[in-house]
Amino acid sequence: MKRLLAVLATAGILVVGSPGVAGSTAIAAPADGGRIPVKPAPATQVWATRPASYQPGSTAQPLLRLDIEDLSPRLVTAGTDSVTITGKIVNVGDRDIADLELRLERGEALTSEEAVRQALREPTDAESVQPWFTRIADELKMGQSKPFSLTVPVRGPENTSLRIDQPGVYPVLANINGSLERGYRARLAALSTLLPVLAVPGGDALPVPANPAKITVLWPLADRPRMVSDGLEPVLADDELASSLALGGRLYGLLKAYESALEGPLGGGVCLAVDPDLLRTVQAMGKGYQVQGRGAGKGRNEAELWLAQLRLLAGGRCVVALPDADADLVALSRARLTDLVALAAKGADEVHDVLEVRALPGLAWPEDGVLDQQALTDLAAQGVTSLVVDQSAVAGTPGSGPVTLDAGGKPITAVRIDGMVSDALRGAAVPRSLAGGITTPTETRPVSVQNALAALAYRTGFQAAGQNVVISPPRRWNAPTGEVNTFLQTTKGLVASGFATPVGLQALVGSPAEQTAALSYPVESGAQEVPPAVTAEVAESWRQLQELLKAMSQQDRESTKPDELVAPLRLSLLRSVSGAWRGNETGARTALAVADEQLSGLRGKVSVTEPNSLILLASGDSPIPVTIRNRLDVRITVRIVVEETPGIVTQQLPDQLLPAGGDRQLTVPVEVQRSGRFPVHVRLTTPDGVELGDRARLEVSSSAYGTITIVITVLAGALLVLLSARRIYRRARASRAAASAVPNDAAGVTPEKSSTS
Repeated sequence: MKRLLAVLATAGILVVGSPGVAGSTAIAAPADGGRIPVKPAPATQVWATRPASYQPGSTAQPLLRLDIEDLSPRLVTAGTDSVTITGKIVNVGDRDIADLELRLERGEALTSEEAVRQALREPTDAESVQPWFTRIADELKMGQSKPFSLTVPVRGPENTSLRIDQPGVYPVLANINGSLERGYRARLAALSTLLPVLAVPGGDALPVPANPAKITVLWPLADRPRMVSDGLEPVLADDELASSLALGGRLYGLLKAYESALEGPLGGGVCLAVDPDLLRTVQAMGKGYQVQGRGAGKGRNEAELWLAQLRLLAGGRCVVALPDADADLVALSRARLTDLVALAAKGADEVHDVLEVRALPGLAWPEDGVLDQQALTDLAAQGVTSLVVDQSAVAGTPGSGPVTLDAGGKPITAVRIDGMVSDALRGAAVPRSLAGGITTPTETRPVSVQNALAALAYRTGFQAAGQNVVISPPRRWNAPTGEVNTFLQTTKGLVASGFATPVGLQALVGSPAEQTAALSYPVESGAQEVPPAVTAEVAESWRQLQELLKAMSQQDRESTKPDELVAPLRLSLLRSVSGAWRGNETGARTALAVADEQLSGLRGKVSVTEPNSLILLASGDSPIPVTIRNRLDVRITVRIVVEETPGIVTQQLPDQLLPAGGDRQLTVPVEVQRSGRFPVHVRLTTPDGVELGDRARLEVSSSAYGTITIVITVLAGALLVLLSARRIYRRARASRAAASAVPNDAAGVTPEKSSTS
């Protein structure tokens, strides 16, 4: 069970001095000859359920890394005499460390649910019993590592055992002390977890309850969206899914664990929850696929085998369809993208097409198990009649059974996930941007499974009130395969020993609700939603796509239907609002960029063809010839728009219906009011104004005069005639005036020329 509880947890204590002398590896023993126990730092300083780099307030450089590879047993029963931890220590600091010693401490049994919850949130005191330290290394130089194994009896004399005398859930702490410079001793690393004890060897044991807990296990198979484009040769954003589906991968391990869960007494209480988009992607991979920018993908065979095995296992079993692409239903509802909500709610159809099994009808399981009232109303409008919700979604409602929610007058049955067990499986929160999308079996929450087993043992063994315990691992669970199997095997053991009984999800959905509850949408969930800035852009792209669809029509019965043409783009937009992007705006925008690029490509298939030569206009009313082309497999109605050009007056043509894959030549009637060479820009839109393709630049040359030019010319000619007539008139008048002024005795004398002549 290698690396079951890998942890990086340090107290972060630095002291200047000289290291101790070198030593050798020692085999751990329960005691070390009477050494006085060294008081360690308070356990509350150690955040064992998160990596050291996430420790609140911790800025000191870590010195030692503690890797716990195995804790055995995970649950103490009557046949358990001792507890063994194995692993290794690694010097990750800037100095040598000497006299390294380890002990396993324990605190008092947790006696209430609130105490267990508090211990899951933050390590509690585990220093009530402190056996002697055991030497595990005399010296550990910088960068050096050493394995260790420590076995501590469950019962025994003081300072040599855990001294557990009663069943209970105990906090335990693996504590390593060492000497730094000048002999200063300090806690260097520690790991805190919970150890459930159902029976003490040679002592008391919990009785089998008369009314055992009712266990239901929801087993999710989901991943983040990876499909870039569908078709004859699909394209994926990366090839990580190939590794995840292969032997040793995350999804491979989860599928094998699901197969194991179906065997034995737990099988009737297990329900598979699968993302339809994951099925769609894996099915596409099985036909051969490309990886964006990297050529052919390598996971074709793995995808075929994984999907075939899943199809075999799911046959006749309980199956839940997650929202398609595991969409963030609350973010969609808040953006009033009800059409996308409807699309997400149709995932059961894809599950049936791929797995050939019917998912539970009318059931939805939103991301994180929470939603607000508007999202509930939108889901009810899509025919949803039952939900799986987190306990926090109905905060303040007592009990553990199904409840009724009011969706605008429609009753909705809500099955509640057990928050204590399922939250423990998630582990302490780490930044989603670091954990999201990881598909390698690396556990970032090291003790989550052990703590979940302790919470489950408390539910089934110490409460024993016949309550419903619906268990749900994280949506994209990333625990090591060994840990997954350990959790299932221990759960099956609790059922086999009578502490629990399996109950199918179908039975819970169909059972009478205990009471009516009000929805409660946690503030922290709202902060994790796909941001409104992203959903606003999705809404705009969705509007354009729908108006583009409205302009399309089928060429004939045998040709492509418009819905078939735009369906991949709808899914691409849905993937950009996947719940996998909650808390990860960059991931959402990357997915949206893919969808927008596809939409732009679809619009670009309808365009105006730019001519290779100059367009000559012989007269003022000569039309401009335009060639428009349609490379879509459907007919489309377009509107020709001639952008405003000085000296050109256009007449709007009626909307044009273009045949599928065809061209059409048209003439745009214009009135030219200028001569010379000038550009005219023409573009296409749908009747609703969605831009199609790029605008075309037409070079036009006109040698004709327009109406205004002719009018100006005529007016200028008339004015010239008037001015000429006026000049002639004045000259004639002047001549007559001169003739009348000559005296009689001057007859025959030639008069002088007038200055006006």
